[in-house]
Amino acid sequence: MPRKTDARARAIATAERLFRIQGYAATGLNQIIEESGSPKGSFYFHFPRGKTQLAEETIDPYVAKRAAVFRQIAANTTGDAPDFFKQVFGAIAAEMIADDFQYGCLMQNLANELSPLDAELTQRVARGFVDLTDIIAEHLRGCGFAPARASASAAALIAAIEGARTIARVERKPAIFKALADIFCRSCP
Repeated sequence: MPRKTDARARAIATAERLFRIQGYAATGLNQIIEESGSPKGSFYFHFPRGKTQLAEETIDPYVAKRAAVFRQIAANTTGDAPDFFKQVFGAIAAEMIADDFQYGCLMQNLANELSPLDAELTQRVARGFVDLTDIIAEHLRGCGFAPARASASAAALIAAIEGARTIARVERKPAIFKALADIFCRSCP
């Protein structure tokens, strides 16, 4: 009977962390294998296409975690778009402070480095952004936004979050999140 291990899950979690901190190109396959504690043979069993396949497979779990955060905030702010915006930006600012501003967005990092080169990765990243945008748009419609405005505001929110993460990492302070929360709150119907 084959032995079950969590080598695959450890490799995915380690790759996500390293890709968020260092980016794809700066993260070596040997570093992922070493830090995840995955045997090299096991790694290639789970990821026969190597690092590229591993990068693709980090996206879905990452999106699921982001979606869970947005859904929880939406559940806590039913009908209240300003509070939703404040909580979204507050949660991301708190996460960045807790991680000492080391972590960027996995999807943004991978998209910036690999999208033109990898069609599968590009599709997964695009689908991830669409999924997150749809969650936000649905909540905003429930807050009284017209459908087109809800969709546009949700897309703008995702774009603002991505840019704010970059600025916060460079500045090593969360001020941009408060500024964006104020702007988005003023845009509410």
